[in-house]
Amino acid sequence: MNLKSREKCDISLGVPEPLTISEVSRRSGVAASALRFYEEKGLIKSERAGSGHRRYQRVVLRRIAFIVFAQRIGMTLDEVAIELAKLPEGRVPEGKDWAKLSSSWTGRIDERIAELQRLRAGLTGCIGCGCLSLDKCRLTNPGDRAARLGPGPRYWVSGPRRSN
Repeated sequence: MNLKSREKCDISLGVPEPLTISEVSRRSGVAASALRFYEEKGLIKSERAGSGHRRYQRVVLRRIAFIVFAQRIGMTLDEVAIELAKLPEGRVPEGKDWAKLSSSWTGRIDERIAELQRLRAGLTGCIGCGCLSLDKCRLTNPGDRAARLGPGPRYWVSGPRRSN
């Protein structure tokens, strides 16, 4: 167990000092360029030191973790911004605040799992057959009816197959 803390504190107030962008990058695993982009989009906030360098409060690490997780389940940054705007103002969000935001993700995660299962089935079924010709395949796409559903591998990215 490591009992040493590398956290710097303002001795007079006992408040942790703000983090530099490189410290936030190192702690969050997110590139500094992405942090600047998130700030530009209004997803995170920093203060400027007298030197003009960005300084972040430590609570920004939770916001960044939220952004990373949200992107991993397929949310756009615009959707992330909408979710982050639901957090309380004037106080540091608590566990229950974060839980409230993430509770709506279950359905989205289930949809993503179903999509990945369809993709796996496509890899072993259609692509595994060797013909690789969706416009000529008589088993999965007679008469190229998939073309009416739009471009790309529609059966695998749009949900269960429909009979036409």
